[in-house]
Amino acid sequence: MADLQPFASDKATTAKSGNQPWPKNAWYAVAWDHEVKRSLLARTICDEAIVLYRQPDGSVTALEDACWHRLLPLSKGHLQPDGSLVCGYHGLVFDARGRCTHMPSQDTINPSACVRGFPVVERHRFIWLWLGDPVLADPAKVPDLHWNHDPAWTGDGETIHARCDYRLVVDNLMDLTHETFVHGSSIGNRAVAEAPFEVTHGERFATVTRWMRDIEPPPFWAGQLGKPGRVDRWQIIRFEAPCTVVIDVGVAPTGTGAPDGDRSQGVNGYVLNTITPETEKTCHYFWAFARNYRLDQQSLTTELRQGVSGIFREDEIILEAQQRAIDAHPGRPFYNLNIDAGSMWARRKIDRMIEAERGMLFTAAAE
Repeated sequence: MADLQPFASDKATTAKSGNQPWPKNAWYAVAWDHEVKRSLLARTICDEAIVLYRQPDGSVTALEDACWHRLLPLSKGHLQPDGSLVCGYHGLVFDARGRCTHMPSQDTINPSACVRGFPVVERHRFIWLWLGDPVLADPAKVPDLHWNHDPAWTGDGETIHARCDYRLVVDNLMDLTHETFVHGSSIGNRAVAEAPFEVTHGERFATVTRWMRDIEPPPFWAGQLGKPGRVDRWQIIRFEAPCTVVIDVGVAPTGTGAPDGDRSQGVNGYVLNTITPETEKTCHYFWAFARNYRLDQQSLTTELRQGVSGIFREDEIILEAQQRAIDAHPGRPFYNLNIDAGSMWARRKIDRMIEAERGMLFTAAAE
């Protein structure tokens, strides 16, 4: 079990880690793939304004959303048929690399005329962006959310624009004890709060495993299983730094072997969550629910998306109220219970990524 020491709320934590409460050498989901089109999409990621759009070949371009000339957001401009972006103020033209290729009323182009371009990967139905050192932008490090497109699974999701520190969402997902109290009418019951759990961790990962054996299923899972009687229920939460959480969930009739690995008589889902900081107090929360049963029932997919959306709305209300309380009590520490072990390990891994980047900056400055 982790050493359960208090940790400071967001302002103190930010101060401890420097001016940057998030690592930049990481892949962040910035949009669903269907959101990025042959038009300009503005999005703020880690306090940086970004403009996203597709080239004629379908590839995605991400540029700093500020013209080199007078800083008007490039998202206020328009695309040309060849994929070049035209500033909406004075008509400077930028290519997919962010290099200016045309200036009005002059033949020569200032060689410094460029805006920053960012590495982009399209994977698992999301567009992923790398804000840090582009040399380190390894596509193999994109978090694994393959259930989002695996033919053995089906599902859908949405985006929540949450008015809270992204780490509060991670805390929420790493400790599902709150289901008993926040989601009692759908997925929660007393068994969640009372069941034992195990926490393990590695360099970039932390896992919380909870089995609830021989319990009455909560309303949501009773409906999904469609069988009477008591169940064995599982929640296996896997955090990947800095802010992706995959939760393996499901129920099976008690005694059919689910705890030993046989889930064939039950129903299984994956709750896919990746949270991207927007500012210190807002974030983009991308989520999906994927299932491996009744794959051909689109009506069930829609019903589940709407149902899970309602459940997450309950979380959103709690998290935004928590953020307001943090703002009202700057520097007030959080205190931890045993149930917070998973979220504590997650925060430590985020902090270590931030500290490692600070160390790289100090080393570079000294050289």
